[in-house]
Amino acid sequence: MSNTLFASVLHLSRQDCQALRLTDPYSLHRVVYSLFPDQRSEADKQASEASGIQFADLGGDGRGRKVMLLSDRPPAANVDGQYGEVNSRALPAGFLDHRLYRFRIVINPTRRDNASKKLLPVKGREAIADWFMARAEASWGFVVDPAALQVERVEVLRFREKAQRDVTLAQAHITGVLRVADADTFRQSVARGIGRGRAFGCGLLQIVPMTE
Repeated sequence: MSNTLFASVLHLSRQDCQALRLTDPYSLHRVVYSLFPDQRSEADKQASEASGIQFADLGGDGRGRKVMLLSDRPPAANVDGQYGEVNSRALPAGFLDHRLYRFRIVINPTRRDNASKKLLPVKGREAIADWFMARAEASWGFVVDPAALQVERVEVLRFREKAQRDVTLAQAHITGVLRVADADTFRQSVARGIGRGRAFGCGLLQIVPMTE
């Protein structure tokens, strides 16, 4: 993985969205990943090696749609050489060296059942908040301020992947304030994304530095 991260925004007009047949998370995944050459081998993919690409759907209106990207290499300027426009820049030096950030994330809240070993969705705003705070401190290198944490929206998306496999994806939209506890782990969490469902728009930590 490159040490440089690139933050980008993909702007798609209403006509672009129609031409690209953007209808569900898989179609958005297809469009985003088409902006980057795939550097992974089939063995890497089977081993779930990170793609180096993250995205978050910022939504849109009748005029178009915006998608935020974070990647370890710069994206193409548009989709298929003709659709949309990508504005991209490298993250400035020192951006990940702060101690306090305001954050926003769409995350797939799941935990593995000890008995069945199956992944199960975490249900209920309070349970999701508790799960997120515990995982943040244990695995992601930061501590969340419980007073500022908000689980703003919870939804379940159902769509079909290209292999004709039906996918059910739980998403929680969370905002709050975090304090970095382990700088190296935090940087990796930002660079690679956190949680599951990253190929379909989950896990990108959208952060803004705060002063102490």
